[in-house]
Amino acid sequence: MKKLTVIMPVYNGEKYLVEAIESVLNQTFEDFDLLVLNDNSTDSTSKILENFCKKDNRVKVITKSKNEGPANLRNEGIEKANTPLIALLDADDIALPTRFEKQIQILEADDELALCGTWFTIFGDKKEKIIKHAVMHDDLKVQFLHSCGLGNSTVMFKKSAIQDLRFEHKYVPAEDYGLWSEFIANSKFYNIPESLVRYRWHPGNISQTKEENLRIAEIAIKKRQLTRLEIDQNSNNAIYYVNAVCLRRKQSFEDIKQTIAASNELLEKNNVLQFYNQKIFQKHIERTILRTIRNANKNNLSYFKYVKNDSGYFSKIKTLDKIVLFFKCLF
Repeated sequence: MKKLTVIMPVYNGEKYLVEAIESVLNQTFEDFDLLVLNDNSTDSTSKILENFCKKDNRVKVITKSKNEGPANLRNEGIEKANTPLIALLDADDIALPTRFEKQIQILEADDELALCGTWFTIFGDKKEKIIKHAVMHDDLKVQFLHSCGLGNSTVMFKKSAIQDLRFEHKYVPAEDYGLWSEFIANSKFYNIPESLVRYRWHPGNISQTKEENLRIAEIAIKKRQLTRLEIDQNSNNAIYYVNAVCLRRKQSFEDIKQTIAASNELLEKNNVLQFYNQKIFQKHIERTILRTIRNANKNNLSYFKYVKNDSGYFSKIKTLDKIVLFFKCLF
């Protein structure tokens, strides 16, 4: 039995597919199957896949008769994989040659580790830049309250650890954030602090074309995470708890007061429940609230008096920032 299955959904991917597949086949680690799920493509994708199947028996293809979307295809790939390890790569991204070798080495060295990601490099329509997410598990767990701490195309995980968790279509186009935020709740994660994937940024990226759906999905995912601190995700006040862990700019004076009250409650609850590392959690919330205070939608003397006397955060504001805030409130 092979050790690894690489899952690659593709829809009309003729432009970048060859480069993506070759980056997998040219890995220094060779004991894998590449499972490509063709989502009823109408371009030359099928022909490209046919040619690769003839050249390399590690390439396996499932062709769909109707369009199902990448979330459903990745789930099907997870179900069909009969290897202990699963890796993901999108059909327009590039895995660097040592990616699989290094991730497998990390995963096999730690029985408790369930998932290993890596840093990655954005290229294409954006200026080239390395995205450096948190590395260690406790830091990653807190980062997920703010944003997804994994590049989806960098992920490798143990199939036994993921159990019944799957990508949820209701969170598209943030289905990866939704899945990994649930997975990390009970499993140990790690990011290799090295860029081992090149993530192509172009106008076809789903996160660029569905920004409003993305925003709604991300808020829902953050609310769901906070249920682990006994916050009712369906309550009218749930958004203030989200704002306490993820900056929302231009809040009103009243909303900022409620956000700060929510932040204090979250710290108290976590101190009891110990779901997050309290030191890391507190530092994250303090940073969020200080930025919230600086980014109020309106400044006046009443607001300054509240921040100084009642917010509990005035002593944590840098001296220069205090002066700037005072003059903003004065004028």
